[in-house]
Amino acid sequence: MPSEHPAVTLVRQFLELSMIPDPQSAARYMSTDVRITFTGGRAMPDAQAITAFNGGRYNWVKKAMGQFDWTEHADHCVVYSNGTLYGEWPDGRSFSGNRYLDRFEVRDGLITRMDVWNDSAEWILQPQINRD
Repeated sequence: MPSEHPAVTLVRQFLELSMIPDPQSAARYMSTDVRITFTGGRAMPDAQAITAFNGGRYNWVKKAMGQFDWTEHADHCVVYSNGTLYGEWPDGRSFSGNRYLDRFEVRDGLITRMDVWNDSAEWILQPQINRD
C-alpha cells in the first residue's frame, strides 16, 4: 500500500490539532501570510481566529474525516478534505451529519490557503433542515 502524500499528512495533522482544539500547535502548519476563508466569505487571520469563531458557534465540534484528494501544481499542492461535523450547539442540542469540504493549498511544507464550506450556516438559519 502506498504511503500518504506528504501534503495530505500535513493537512490531516493540522485538522487533528484544530479539533483538540490546540490552535497554537495547529498554527505551526500554516504560513504567516495564510489566507483563510470560511463559508459566507468570512476571512480569518490565523488558526486562533478559527478556534474563536467555532467557540462562538458551537459548544464543541469535531470532524469525522472522510476522503482526502490532492492534485499537484507547479509550485503547490491542493488538498481537499471532506466528511461530516458532529458536536453540540450552544443550546446543548447535539448534531451530526453536517457536511464539510475544506480546500487547502500547501507550498513549501506549509498551508498557505484554506477555504472552508459546511452546512452549519444553513442549519443555524433554518433549524428545521437539521434532521438530528
